[in-house]
Amino acid sequence: MRVIRIAEVETVPIDTATPVPGWTGGEVRRTRQPLIPDGASENFSSSVVNFERGSTTGWHTHESDQILVVTSGVGTVANEEGEHQIGVGDVVHIRKGENHWHGARAESYMSHITITAV
Repeated sequence: MRVIRIAEVETVPIDTATPVPGWTGGEVRRTRQPLIPDGASENFSSSVVNFERGSTTGWHTHESDQILVVTSGVGTVANEEGEHQIGVGDVVHIRKGENHWHGARAESYMSHITITAV
């Protein structure tokens, strides 16, 4: 068993993402706090991802389902069918292979915990 204190987890920068076409929220700036880094679990990886105001991931897909749990701020999650505003306590389930993006609203930062199968 391992107890993780998020405040004690190192924050590392994430490479720049391609901005979502038409997005006017701001420059894409994000950091990650690896909670369950690659190789630490046979089943999952998990991180806190911190978005500056208006930053997004850009369009992408995953090789497994992904769960997002919003822990601070206000954001947007979108797929090819539409966009949803998300806030603290919201949980998002994204299906394997689903083209999507997520990030902070123009007026807010946003953080979420990601849980993805490896």
